Amino acid sequence: MNVVTSMSQQLLVLASQSASRREMLRAAGVPHEALPAQVDEDTAKASLLADKVAPRDLADALAELKALKISRLVTGALVLGCDSVVALDDGSILDKPASRDDAERHLKLLSGTRHQLISAAVIAEQGRPVWRHVGVARMHVRPLSDAFIADYLDAEWPAIAGCVGCYRLEGRGAQLFAKIDGDYFTILGMPLLQLLDYLRVRGVLAS
Repeated sequence: MNVVTSMSQQLLVLASQSASRREMLRAAGVPHEALPAQVDEDTAKASLLADKVAPRDLADALAELKALKISRLVTGALVLGCDSVVALDDGSILDKPASRDDAERHLKLLSGTRHQLISAAVIAEQGRPVWRHVGVARMHVRPLSDAFIADYLDAEWPAIAGCVGCYRLEGRGAQLFAKIDGDYFTILGMPLLQLLDYLRVRGVLAS
């Protein structure tokens, strides 16, 4: 009860402990607290995929699920839920790599191909969604040699274990790409510019 009471005084609560999303908010000067939603994401994702939900709608639904769970606990705050999905051209979804071998398999699959990085953000208030945005970036991966992949994983594993697509664009992951069409913040996991605009509308940030 003490946690819920103290959190309810915050203007913005991030329903996650994602280091990259917290850093984006901190660097942009957005006051916030983080409270992980701890939803059964795998079960929710499996159910949505069984219903043949499109990748964009999958990211949006998972972001909403996280936002709503915390919003029902923290009734005096705006609660931000986020989710990112990597969708291949054939419509299949890549999950976060379970191991280094899994990451190697993902990188070989992505080599020389295009995919979409979809990042959704949903804000809930009083247990209902009040704002949402889905950003889409198109990522063109250059052909990757086996030697490059091995060297890349030596440097980046296990730091990328929590990254769909096995890359951090703000780091060595930039070396994977020949071309990118899309918003930088969307690729990092949050459509930040659109979020900041909504926070100004709500008076959380100065306009």
